[in-house]
Amino acid sequence: QVQLVESGGGMVQAGGSLRLSCAASGRTFTTYPMGWFRQAPGKEREFVAGLGFNHASTFYADSVKGRFTIAGDNAKNTVYLQMNTLRPEDTAVYYCAIKVRTYLYYDDSGAYDSWGQGTQVTVSS
Repeated sequence: QVQLVESGGGMVQAGGSLRLSCAASGRTFTTYPMGWFRQAPGKEREFVAGLGFNHASTFYADSVKGRFTIAGDNAKNTVYLQMNTLRPEDTAVYYCAIKVRTYLYYDDSGAYDSWGQGTQVTVSS
């Protein structure tokens, strides 16, 4: 059973940057597709970024494209989400998860299992 732990959240002003980490334990996941999602108060969980099989490809929501970067460090069993030029609308709890259902696309939360507990990101204007 893989356990994921997110960290790196915090409070930042608009235009600032944060780097989120998603550390895995229990089993290495160097080849598993991964995803980052976020959920703001009163809203549904939404896809942010995905890392493909063997971490060879990346996928982004239109709202973060060009500002966020997802990357994996296999040696550390960790996936990162570098977030630049943050906006108040990026405020949410951010979650990482492992994509286990290949028949669903990256932006479908139903494709994922082993969700972490989340890390809060707050962007002030």
